[in-house]
Amino acid sequence: MSTPVRIVVADDERMVRTALRVILDAEAGLEVVGEASTGAEAVSVVRELRPDVVLMDVRMPKTDGIRATELILAGLDPAPRVIVVTTFEHDSYVYEALRAGAAGFLLKRAAAEELVQAVRLVARSDSLLFPAAVRGLAAEYGRRRPAAAPAAWTARLTEREADVLRLMAAGLSNAEIAARLRVGAATAKTHVAGVLAKTGTRDRTQAVIAAYESGFIAPGRAGDAG
Repeated sequence: MSTPVRIVVADDERMVRTALRVILDAEAGLEVVGEASTGAEAVSVVRELRPDVVLMDVRMPKTDGIRATELILAGLDPAPRVIVVTTFEHDSYVYEALRAGAAGFLLKRAAAEELVQAVRLVARSDSLLFPAAVRGLAAEYGRRRPAAAPAAWTARLTEREADVLRLMAAGLSNAEIAARLRVGAATAKTHVAGVLAKTGTRDRTQAVIAAYESGFIAPGRAGDAG
């Protein structure tokens, strides 16, 4: 039997934590191993239990989900994948959590099937969670940030890596990128790894945010490769 995906749920509302636990524990291959009611508690619980995925409420007392995400990702190697759980989709808090390293976000009103799919997807980490929503946040909040000098990494990307980054921003998985570019799956995976290394990002979400904030991808232009 394969090892289950181990999950920690962090939310200041007990009913929300209970509901998430019930849904996730009912699924084969998923196991909630801990809970937290504040951001500070989330950091402590995650450091102790070393889960694969953390469901993180973005607005919590004492330490919010943004800071908790930063502390978790900075202090653990390998680090868990963090999904921000939020009430509002277009929220600067969500965007800052993604910039801090969260792999994606999920609305609290999401259906049980979406929750399960999101956890399985980020645990597998070969695709972007809700790409249209992430692109929307990057386009809306990224361009509000103070203008910076052009990122040096944009000149270091090969033509193929540039194509791959655009396809990553469109939400394509490694297998879909391989099919679009007519290359092998291993080659696509190598190109994705090269993009992450050159952008200095930990995963697809941060790479896409970097692409928009640097101006490498303009709003509405993701996925033009091939």
